[in-house]
Order: sequence, then structure tokens, then C-alpha cells
Amino acid sequence: MGAGSWLLLDHLAALLTIGTWFGAGVTAVLRRPRWALGLLAAALLSTLARVGTVAVLAGHGWWFVQEKVLLGLPLLMVTGAAALVLAGPPLLTARRTGRAALPRRGAVAPLVAGYAALAGFLVTFVVGYPLTWSTALVSMSVLGFAALLTARAVPAAVATDPLPAADRAGLTRRGFLGASGGVAVGSALTVTAGGSGVGLWLMSFLSDSSVTTGGGPGRAISPNAAVPVTELRGERSPAPGGVVRRHTVTARQATVRLPSGREVEAFTYDGRLPGTAITATEGDLVDVTLRNEDIEDGVTLHWHGYDVACGEDGAPGVTQPVVLPGEEFRYRFRADQVGTYWYHTHQASHIGVRKGLYGTLVVTPRGPRPDGVDLTLPVHTFDGTVLLGDSEGRLDHTAPAGTPVRMRLVNTDSEPHIFALDGTAFRVAAVDGRDLHQPGPVEEVALRLPAGGRYDLVFDQPDGPVALLMDDDVADWPELDLLSYGRPAAVPFDAADLERADREFTIVLDRGVAIVDGRPAYAHTVNGRGHPRIPDQLVAEGDLVRFTVVNRSLDTHPWHLHGHPVLVMSRNGDRPTGSPLWLDTFDVRPGDVWEVGFRADNPGIWMNHCHNLPHAHQGMMLRLVYDGVTDSFHGAHTGHH
Repeated sequence: MGAGSWLLLDHLAALLTIGTWFGAGVTAVLRRPRWALGLLAAALLSTLARVGTVAVLAGHGWWFVQEKVLLGLPLLMVTGAAALVLAGPPLLTARRTGRAALPRRGAVAPLVAGYAALAGFLVTFVVGYPLTWSTALVSMSVLGFAALLTARAVPAAVATDPLPAADRAGLTRRGFLGASGGVAVGSALTVTAGGSGVGLWLMSFLSDSSVTTGGGPGRAISPNAAVPVTELRGERSPAPGGVVRRHTVTARQATVRLPSGREVEAFTYDGRLPGTAITATEGDLVDVTLRNEDIEDGVTLHWHGYDVACGEDGAPGVTQPVVLPGEEFRYRFRADQVGTYWYHTHQASHIGVRKGLYGTLVVTPRGPRPDGVDLTLPVHTFDGTVLLGDSEGRLDHTAPAGTPVRMRLVNTDSEPHIFALDGTAFRVAAVDGRDLHQPGPVEEVALRLPAGGRYDLVFDQPDGPVALLMDDDVADWPELDLLSYGRPAAVPFDAADLERADREFTIVLDRGVAIVDGRPAYAHTVNGRGHPRIPDQLVAEGDLVRFTVVNRSLDTHPWHLHGHPVLVMSRNGDRPTGSPLWLDTFDVRPGDVWEVGFRADNPGIWMNHCHNLPHAHQGMMLRLVYDGVTDSFHGAHTGHH
């Protein structure tokens, strides 16, 4: 099993541990020695199981177990051992003699162990990674206070011999209420402990976010001498032999009629879903004027996966001002990258993209166009309906047998999709716009396409029909592992080079309480923080940069760095054995650890975020900043989302 499965097992073991320790304490208070002994034994076994799951997770990386090893397990093992010593012998005596008397401390101790188990669980889910001294100290202090208060709340009658039968029922009721009150108070205080720790922990974020250098030098160029990011603009003319591809794209609200006849209210580029398909030939100049007719929050155009100059990147408040109703912005860049890409708004993108602000960008090689069928198929879920291209449900194309077919799949959703071709063998010719090296034919395999990702599938049309299947239709098909697909080829740097990288950054993805856009929230976090208080990552032009991306959470995070493709070095310790794999979006599933590298060769200030766009909106977003480039919008965030 992978780390993701062990994370889930560890959470289940933690819940079982909480339940059994609390159960042992409550049944001891109610003077049920047989039940209390059984639950005490179950609590011991569940605690040992928890130690085992944490030990296995530790083998996958310190990131997965830090707060468990340093806080959760020590608290649980100390309080659990005390509970066994204080409650075990009296319960055995009561079970053997039939006398239900139990010292107060023997009833309280299992409850305190339950609080400790709960505290460790809450720290994992409320605080996450990394553990701080404030969280640990406050949690331990309030846990001790909860133990004292519970000892006061548990009735003294627990320590007496059984009363006459006439008084027994009332005493049991009082004992139950006292135990329940102790559990409730202790649980509340344990939550308060975690919350207080979080509160102290969050206080450290009230200052401006800092910069992390990744082990490299700090800033060498004074901000006063640096280049504003808005001045980093694209080429203004095509390459020799190229032409200018001019488009005017108008963002507006529209009622769109789907092929089924159903009408939907959408945000659109040019009144259609998807927006205008932009195509170019290698060397052409793409010249696009974006106008906003009536999208109140504003819009931009981000060229997903295309390594434009930073001033053309479409990140509001970072590379350009947001385009508000009645305004426009002009983008120009030379189409030097061949492949399949797409564009979308980066302003409030968790809303805008979902409601329809997306389209495709395809750049083909210069030279004679090969004969055949070339299909670009963006997949988008709109209001519960899956659109394939501009069609709903079924999409038919005809081609004579032997016709070469290229099928460009683009996932514009925030969740992954699973695809398969039925009826033919095929090759995955390109991933995220970059060609694979000598990809071989495959069939009856499923392809998992991350949010924002693209696959180019090629095949020759057979005599019979070919069907593109999605999601539930191919849930049981084996998944093609791209790390072992294709053949190796030369790369500009390798794993040995990355061991000596100029900059190394670790990105730990988690959930926890953090400040997001000035407000506390239960956020999707990076290294324990939420946007915009995640430190910028500083690089210098020419640096070789290594990223380690770790997912501690139970969600999948498609990670996307603007302006740079990354070369995959390893996934969960496994190095690629097939074609070099250059990606701009890669799925970091629960428990995954990815190592990727890139050359810092595109100066600017670049967004680095989860492309599950609601996750980015909820905090999982930071910036990669080049030394010598300044933020033109620092402190002027009004309207930029």
C-alpha cells in the first residue's frame, strides 16, 4: 500500500483509539468492570495499532508523522500507560470479587488518555504541518487542566462500595451525568488547547509574508534597481515566415444553448462554450485583445502551460491589473512552443472557469500539414453536465479506415478525469504539449488526466468504430503509468545534477487553520500557511531549481507552476524509466511525494498553485519570484482575486 492508504488507516486507528479510551473511562465511572476491562484491552490494542501505522508512515517521510511522533503519540503513550496502571488492577479486582468500587483516579485516567488521543487527532486536522512549539505547549497545558477538571466532575461515589439497591439507580444516573460532563468538558478543553495553539501560531502570520531562498543566496539586486514585472512583455513581431494571428476576445454573460436544447446561464468568451479556439503555426505572433463587457468581478487571460513572458501571463495583481467591465488588455507573444494548451481567466478563477471562461490554444509545427483528422476536445463540467468540446453527451466524427487521427484531450475541470480508447491501439504522443520520446502502442488502458493537463492521442482509424470512454465507464481499466512509458532520451539535467541544485524547496500540502486573504479559515495550506502569507520562493535567473512536493492531506492536488515546465525526477521514490516527462500540471495524490526540477530561465513573478481552483482560492497558492524583478502591484490588491 502507498502512503495515502496508510494515512487513511492511521486516521481510522486514531478514531478507534479515541473511542476505546473514552469508552473504558465512561464504563469505569458507571461501575461496569467487565465492559471497562474489555474496552481497556481494546484501547491498548488500538494504541499499539496506531504506533504501527505511524511507524509505517515514517518510512514514507518525516512530513507525514512530525506532529504524531513529537506530540500525539508521546501524550497518548504516557496517559495510556498511566490508565493501565491506575485502572487495570482495580477493575480486575472488581471483576473477580463482584465489588464495583473503583478509585476516582482509576476512572479518570482512561478519560484523560482519551483526551490525549483526541488532542493528537485534532492537532493533525486543525493545525497540520508543521508542528509549532506554541501548539505543543498550549495543548499539553490545557490537557492537564482538562484532567484536573474531569477529576472534579467525576462523582466521588465511584470510590465507594455499592450502596443499597434503593439508592443505586439515582447514583448511577449521577455517575453517568458526571462522566458525560467530564468527557464533554475535557473534549471541549482539548479542542480549546488545539485552538489556542493555533491562535498563538497564527499570530506569527500577522507580519508581512517573507521570502525563502531555498538554500541559495538572498537578493543581490536592490528593488530600486529591479525591473517591474509589467515591463516583461512578449515579442512584438512574428518569426521570419510567420504571420500575425489577431483575435478580439470579449468576456460576457450569455445564455448558451447546448446541443441537447438545454439552455444554461454562463460566463463566456465570445458568447460560446468553450471560448474561441485560438490556433497558430510555429513562429506566428499571437495578438489577442481581451475586452470585458459585463463580468462584474473582472477577467484576464492566462495561457495555461505556455511559457509566455511574465507580463503576458494573466495573473491579476501580479502581472497585470484585472480587466473590469468596459476595459480591455492586449496580449502578444510569439508561438514558439508547439503543442496543445488552453487559456482561462485567472481572476476569481474558481468561479470564472467553472462558469465557462476557458478556451483552447493549439500551435502546430511549421511546414506541410499532414493529412488526417485533428480533434481538440476540452472537457468541462458545467452545472452537472459534461461537455466534450462544444457537445453534450455524444460526439461523432467519421473518417475512412487508415486515416491518421490526433485527439487532443484538455481537462478544464478542477478534478481529474479518466479516459480510454476502445476499438484501437493508440500512442500517447504528447503530454502537456511536450512530445514523448518513442511512445509505444497501448490498448485497453486508462489514462488519468490531471486538472489542467493535456494528452495528445494518435492512432490510425481502424475498419470499425473507435469510442472515447470517460470516468465510470473505465473505472476498472488498468492505468497507464507514464513514468515507464516510452524510451529514455537525453535531458538537460538529471537526478545527480538536482542533488547539487542551486535552490531546493519543499512544498508540504495539507489542511489546517490559517489566515487566507486576511481572515482565519480552515484552509488548504502550503507548509502550514495560506495565501497570501506563504513566503515567496526566491530564485535567480539561470538557477537549477528542485521542488519536493508532498501531500499530507486526503485530497488530490494538481500542482501547477506558471511559466516553466518541470522535469519529473521521481514519484514516491520511483524514478522514470521511460521517456523524459515534462509537465506543467501533475497530480499529487494523497501520500504522494514528487521530486521535479526546472531551469529558472523565464524571469518574472510566477504563480505556483494547486489547479483544483477552489483549493487555490482556499489558500493553496504562492509565488516564485526572480531576483531583479519587482511587484508592480504590491499593496494594491483591491479587486484582484
